[in-house]
Parts: sequence; structure tokens; C-alpha cells
Amino acid sequence: MPKRIMKGVVVSAKQDKTAIVRVERTFTHPMLKKIVRKSNKYHAHDENNAAVEGQTVSIRECAPKSKLKRWELVTDEGSDA
Repeated sequence: MPKRIMKGVVVSAKQDKTAIVRVERTFTHPMLKKIVRKSNKYHAHDENNAAVEGQTVSIRECAPKSKLKRWELVTDEGSDA
């Protein structure tokens, strides 16, 4: 089964080897027909503590690393920091 990959913004990188990433999605409300923005926060494993707050990163599903961490940062070579 393929692993999901999502893009988001790092909200917090204060923990050791963990980054909290906010992923935002937009959709049309079924009844109001307006565009709605929703966001979720994911705890992602950051092996090298490379994430910086405000940075746009990609995360992908992985096997559980702790109670909350089910995602890991994808290392993008050549991305702007």
C-alpha cells in the first residue's frame, strides 16, 4: 500500500527529533457552497533536527515511532529553507 505524502508548515521544532507540522486543506462546504479551510497538526519524526519553524516541508506515513509520531519528514534536496 502506498504511503501518503502531505505538505505543510512547521509550527514547532522545539522537541528533540520531532517537528509539529500543520497541514491545511481546502474544500467546498456541501451545504453552504463556500470554500472552507481546515488544518490538522501532525507530529513528524525529524532524525537530524533539520526542521525550522515556518519552513514548508513534506511528511509521509511511517510505522509508529512513539505514541503520537506516525509521520516522518521527507528530506527534500534542493528545497528552499
